[in-house]
Amino acid sequence: MSGTKRKVFGAEFKAKVGLEAVRGVKTINQIAQEHGVHPVQVGQWKKEILERAGTLFDGKRGPKPVNEYSDPERLYGEIGKLKMELDWLKKKSGLSQ
Repeated sequence: MSGTKRKVFGAEFKAKVGLEAVRGVKTINQIAQEHGVHPVQVGQWKKEILERAGTLFDGKRGPKPVNEYSDPERLYGEIGKLKMELDWLKKKSGLSQ
């Protein structure tokens, strides 16, 4: 076993190098040599950025898409509330059986 330790890169460094690769001004080999990382690693960071770019702004402002099947407890609560209102209206109108 060799005495060299594996390098650990922070998220900011990965983003910086990955964005540089996405821009395409320099080749991946040039970018890797400048920053002292392996070209395969630069390619992986670039791929990761491109894959996650679509979800980057999720969860920001605006209404979230409503998934009617996502919260059954809320739906059961709504059903109970509407049933109680219906029973009350029947009672008040004299339609109770």
